Amino acid sequence: MDFSSPDARRDPYPMYETFRSKSPALHIPQKDAWMLFDYEGVKRALTDHDSFSSRVPAPEWFMFFDPPRHTRLRSLISRAFTSGMVANLEPRIRDLSRSRLNNVIESGEMDLAVDYSVPIPLIIIAEMIGIPAEERDQFKRWSDVILNLSRDLSGGDEGARAIQEFHTATAEMSEYLRTLLDERRTAPRDDLLTRLMEAEVDGERLSHEEILSFFQLLLVGGQETTTNLINNAILCFIENPIQFARLKANPALLSSAIEEVLRYRSPFQWTLRATKQEVSISGQTIPAGKLVLPIMGSANRDFRAFRNADRFDITRTPNAHLAFGHGIHFCLGAPLARLEARIALSDLLDRVKDPELASNDPWEPRLGLHVHGPERLPIRFRPGPQILAS
Repeated sequence: MDFSSPDARRDPYPMYETFRSKSPALHIPQKDAWMLFDYEGVKRALTDHDSFSSRVPAPEWFMFFDPPRHTRLRSLISRAFTSGMVANLEPRIRDLSRSRLNNVIESGEMDLAVDYSVPIPLIIIAEMIGIPAEERDQFKRWSDVILNLSRDLSGGDEGARAIQEFHTATAEMSEYLRTLLDERRTAPRDDLLTRLMEAEVDGERLSHEEILSFFQLLLVGGQETTTNLINNAILCFIENPIQFARLKANPALLSSAIEEVLRYRSPFQWTLRATKQEVSISGQTIPAGKLVLPIMGSANRDFRAFRNADRFDITRTPNAHLAFGHGIHFCLGAPLARLEARIALSDLLDRVKDPELASNDPWEPRLGLHVHGPERLPIRFRPGPQILAS
């Protein structure tokens, strides 16, 4: 069993099914950790806060805190990261999507990841925070370092190197952020960084360390979710031509199709929890104080929760997937990811006709062990119309 092998990361679902049926709560002796594979077990780990804690060996991000600290931080961050701010990004996302497609549309081929699905969320998040365009390469480098932190679970030299690189990058980000915050205090701007600095609840504001932690979380979550959602959607459409034809005949199904991609090929496959007390779950007893990995990618293919779970169905309803988590830790950036995916996939449907894979080689998984999607995705297509960006 090697969950980190390229083959397993491209298609982990047969392995997931084996463990769901034989050992839905699986102990990993090498790490003294537990993996949960079934829908009910995963959902409980995400919502039963009396039994499962979010305080795990991980970065100091608010997603890894328990109430009341999590409640306070989420409330403060929500004052800055508002639904209105996300909705106002639609014209910019649409303009960016059009301009990226204009660069490649006439050639009839592109690397969907490199040319399109990676740069769009990267640029949007950088602009939201207020990162100058000339500094985006550094922004991307930090993102890759944070993403690679998942390899700490592999242990050994690889895990130790990932931790050291993260600590070095964190020190760099802290100094960089300090400079930006000093600038915002002198001259506030209409950006997320200024809003985070000014957010206040009951007289409390975010500290430098708390803003830094959210900055790091945005670097990864704000990019990887959308990038993998777009790439995985195109993979799903190419692999399921009947469903793709239904969507092209009825574009109103796009929102439902996006939810099915989130379920069928979840951008983030697992998260981390720890047991607060001895827990009986999925036929096993997990002692207190143990690391637990709820595998959302497996839960979302559980036949007990989804009819014909291994079938990609863009009309699936209900679709109570766990791709964005559940309960108080539900992903704060979910509305932005859905908005970016809706705009991007709508443009791709209109302008990238009859896409097909341009290589017979298996695609290379992305850097983080917890994310699911291709690092590169060369495709060929019939060019659609040029559309001027504003």
